[in-house]
Formats: sequence, C-alpha cells, structure tokens
Amino acid sequence: MYIWRQEMVQLFKDEGVLIFFIIVPLIYPLLYSWIYNNETVHEVPVAVVDDSHTSLSRQFIRMCDASPDVRVAYYAQDLDEAKSLVSRQLVRGIYYVPSEFETKVNRMEQGTISVYCDMSLMLTYKAIFQTAQLVSMQMGAEIQTKLGQHYTKRDEVIAARPLAYDEVPIFNPAGGYGSFILPGVLMLILQQTLVLGIGMAAGTARERNRYHQLIPISRPYQNVFRIVLGKALCYFMVYALMGAWLVIVVPRLFHFPQLATWEPLLWLMLPYTLACIFFGMVVSCIVKYRENVMLLMVFVSVPLLFMTGVSWPQSNIPGFWQGVSWVFPSTFGVRAYVRLNSMGAVLGDVQLEIMLLWLHTFLYFWLACVVYGYQIYMTRYDAFWRYREMKERRKARLKK
Repeated sequence: MYIWRQEMVQLFKDEGVLIFFIIVPLIYPLLYSWIYNNETVHEVPVAVVDDSHTSLSRQFIRMCDASPDVRVAYYAQDLDEAKSLVSRQLVRGIYYVPSEFETKVNRMEQGTISVYCDMSLMLTYKAIFQTAQLVSMQMGAEIQTKLGQHYTKRDEVIAARPLAYDEVPIFNPAGGYGSFILPGVLMLILQQTLVLGIGMAAGTARERNRYHQLIPISRPYQNVFRIVLGKALCYFMVYALMGAWLVIVVPRLFHFPQLATWEPLLWLMLPYTLACIFFGMVVSCIVKYRENVMLLMVFVSVPLLFMTGVSWPQSNIPGFWQGVSWVFPSTFGVRAYVRLNSMGAVLGDVQLEIMLLWLHTFLYFWLACVVYGYQIYMTRYDAFWRYREMKERRKARLKK
C-alpha cells in the first residue's frame, strides 16, 4: 500500500505524468473524433477542361456538378491551366473531356474522359473518381436504352441493368473514414499514453532513487514484486476510468458503430490494460531519461497503427513486420476491439487475441520485475562503492 500511495501522490504532483494520464486521454479522442465526425467529404472542388463543347460533354459536367461529392469550381482553357489550379490547391482534381468525345459515342465507339486527381488526400481522390465513374455508368445506361428500341419500360430497365444489386457497406454503414479508423486509434491512444506516463513517472523515481531504499537486503525479490504490483495498481485504477471513457463513452458521443455490450469489452480491456501497464514499465526501464520515452513512442505510433491491420490489410504486411507487431499489446487489443465493437463478433471469436494479451501480461510482468530488480541492485552497488570511496578518503585525511 505504501508504494501505491506514494505513486498516486507523485502522479498528481508531476505535471508531465498528469498530462499523459488524464488530459491527453480525455482531449485527444474528442479532437480526433470531431475532426472525422463528417465521415466523408462533400463538394470537392474540381476543374473542367471541355475540348468537346457538345451537349453530351455538358451533360456529363452538369451531372458531376449535381452530385453531392463534387463541385465544378473552374472551367480551364487547357490542361496546363488546370494543373496550375491544382498546384495552387484551388481544386483537387481535373475532368478532361477530349474533342472527339461525342463523335466517338455517336459512332458507337467507346468515348473516354480523363480524370486527374490530387493523391495527397485519399478521401478527395475517392470522391472525384467515384463520381466520374458513376456518372459515366449512368450516361452509358441511358444511351444503351435509347439505342435498344425496347417496347416497354421493363425492357429498358433490364437492358440498362440486367443484373440488379444492392451495395451494402459491411461494418461501416456510413462508409466514412471515422467509423473505419477511429476505433483502432482509440485503443492505440490508451497504450501510448500509458507508456508515456509510466516512462515519465519512472524517470522521476529513478532520478530521486525512491524505491531502492525500500528493499531489505534479505528479501530483495519479494519486495521487487511489491513495487511492481503497487505501481501497477496505481496505474490500473487511473486507466480503468480512462479505458471506459475511450472504448464506451467516446464512440457513443460520436455515433461510431458500437455492437458489443459491456461484458465482452470488460473481458478484453482487463488483460489489455494490464499488458499495456507492464509493457510500459519495461519500456520505462530501457530508456535512460524520461524525455526519451516520449520521442520513442511518438515516433512508433503511426507504424503501430499500420501493423494492427486496421488501416492496412494484415495479409499485405510482410512476415517480419508481423512478427515485430506481436511485441506490442496494441496489435491484438485493436484487432479484438474492432471485431467486437464494429463487426459484431462474440467473445469466442476473439478468444485467441485475449489469450495472447494475457500472455503479454504475464511475460511483461516478469520482465518488469527483472529490470526493476536489476536497477535496484545497480543503484545499491553504486551507492556502496561511493560510500566506500568516501570512507577511504576520510581515513586518508585523518592520517595526514
């Protein structure tokens, strides 16, 4: 209890630890969710280069402009002028209609329309390209219907669309970026802020040498367990609340898909939080200064998100990097949370991930005890030799 009490006091005294334990988990999820709350982009500005100047080309432009995702902002004289508009970020794409567009269509040949997109933002690329694709398909169906000379409306519908289908976005009803990526980001925020806060707290304790004085020489390992468990209990009490905020409250506030009940989330968050705590304690002992852990974890945040398999397909991740991803609890925590909360999986479907998180918990607990014991031993060893050196210098001065 003494270790827990001291760690809790130091946690609320240290401004850096307080920021990463309380403020960042509270503010960052709201900031990210608010930015992506619109889910999809609309009215993306594009430039049009119409070398055809025909009724068919004007119809294509009108239909694209009438769509909710694209807005025709400029009419350029040629491609060079349109590219200049893209380079100045006035538009995000170009629709180029060649001069022979309607002529080819009237000759029963395939007409072409070129689409140039700014690839710096995938959401705008998707809106521009899909709008042109859908409009061209609709115009093609209308032309096919007119040339078919059918007797009834039903014949025209079948000719234009012989195979009827309904597009249903699985696990992402809005088809947006927020519902797709934010659940994984929330779980990653929990791990990263835990590691950052624990690293800064451990750096402060190491500078003050608080814990090595609590270890009797006769029972060093038993008391190392007490130190690790006492500190872990302090962090767990704080992140029991932060975890509930991240995985339950924030998705409800921003209407992200939330299919899991609290029971499977509890079974998942318990080993995930413990694994992140002990992982953070191990990492905090590897870095020498408490500022280094911030540079390290911020640097690996984006690669960790990719390696979870949420923003990049897991099947396309090389085997080496998949092996590296197994070191981090976030890999299995994010996958299990997305399957439970966004895909409607049951607890049995993520049993493997939960078992691996418990394995992470016991493994990193053992490693934390080893590295803490080693640091305490080295601290005592250095203190002993400093004391011995001071004693010898004192004897030398007395002889003089």
